[in-house]
Amino acid sequence: MSQTEAARKPLVIRNANFRRLWISSTAGIFGGAVTSVALPVIAVTELDASNFTVAVLAGMTFLPWLLFGLPIGVLVDRYRRRPIIVASLAVRTLLLASLPVAWWLDLLTVVQLFAVSFGAGLAAVFFTLAEQALVPSAVAREELVEGNGLMTGSGAFGDAGGRALGGWVTGAWGASNALLLQVAASLGSLAAILRLDIREPRSNRPKGRRVLRDMGEGVRYVFSTLPLRMLLVTGALWNLGGNIVVSLLVLLVIRSLGETPGMLGLLTAATAVGGTLGGLSVKRIASRVGSGRVWRYSMFPAVAGYASLLLISPGWGMAAGFIGLFVAGFAISLNIVVSTTFRQRVCPPQMLGRLGSAQRMITWGMLALAAFAAGILVELVGIRGAILTGILVAALAPLAAALGPLRRVRDLEDLEPEGTAGKPAGQEVSRLRPS
Repeated sequence: MSQTEAARKPLVIRNANFRRLWISSTAGIFGGAVTSVALPVIAVTELDASNFTVAVLAGMTFLPWLLFGLPIGVLVDRYRRRPIIVASLAVRTLLLASLPVAWWLDLLTVVQLFAVSFGAGLAAVFFTLAEQALVPSAVAREELVEGNGLMTGSGAFGDAGGRALGGWVTGAWGASNALLLQVAASLGSLAAILRLDIREPRSNRPKGRRVLRDMGEGVRYVFSTLPLRMLLVTGALWNLGGNIVVSLLVLLVIRSLGETPGMLGLLTAATAVGGTLGGLSVKRIASRVGSGRVWRYSMFPAVAGYASLLLISPGWGMAAGFIGLFVAGFAISLNIVVSTTFRQRVCPPQMLGRLGSAQRMITWGMLALAAFAAGILVELVGIRGAILTGILVAALAPLAAALGPLRRVRDLEDLEPEGTAGKPAGQEVSRLRPS
């Protein structure tokens, strides 16, 4: 078969290592989606937790990013990434499996629910950073947009399936028992990653280097150029506002509207279905209109999609939410792919773990802060008032992108350094092409 014929095949078929990463990631996201539906439903229906507790619980999974993201990023850059993924997936599986066991023994408490959520989130920091750092090793630079699009699209599909099935299973089996689906998905993810055949050095740890110094390099790098700073600011604003909305969705649907966990699963799955189509479409859209424009304007329809939640009511009134969250998922997926691809293209391979951890410490750390803010807001202004506040905060992200210093950039790729990707940390990239 000629190279031209091989290139026509989808990346997931022609590249075995990417296929294994893709399967592992998709299975893991499917299981994580089941968990994201089951955990708040456990708090609401099985433990009768307060509104504040339910809202704050949504942030426990992301709190480890804020507290430990930087040192874990250093470890991911210093050691082989495949063993890190295997170990962290195994730990996360055992932690989540403890919840149905405790439920069967009538020992489940809110304290255990919070502890497991935090521990599972800590394990997720390890395997998420290691997995993303392996993608550029599995594909060529010109395949990154396609690879990230497939990872995002299939991940969103797995997310949709996990949320829909998780919502149904929580009603049919019970919320705690639904976590058995997550255990099965994690085993599938482990099986795929164990077959990965990417050669990594035995240790990437430079002699005489201190962890704090490496952490500092990661933070400096994420702030080192104007494009990276703008991606960071808009991502942080979006996550802060958007996760206030998401943290309160279970309270809106189950407690305020009186709908079932199955309806909650279907509603959140609409976001993931939109994300699937967005991930599969981003390469074509970005090539036609420019990745810079995609990054700037994709968040506007995402805000409108979240705003649709203010219009939903029981029964057929849920339709507005389904449509709105589908649109939001599509738009968010576009933004994630072009942003992630740009970071991977400009970052040196030995810095990928630290760049990812520093960036997520801030952007994903905002997800934890948003959950705490949601818990306070729901007590002060009620569920719908808190959701409106989150929407207004999220709207600052597209405004900053559309009115900021990158407003004239057609393609983010035009901001890359000359020659090979990855300037040293601290070197400013200022070359902008007007649209």
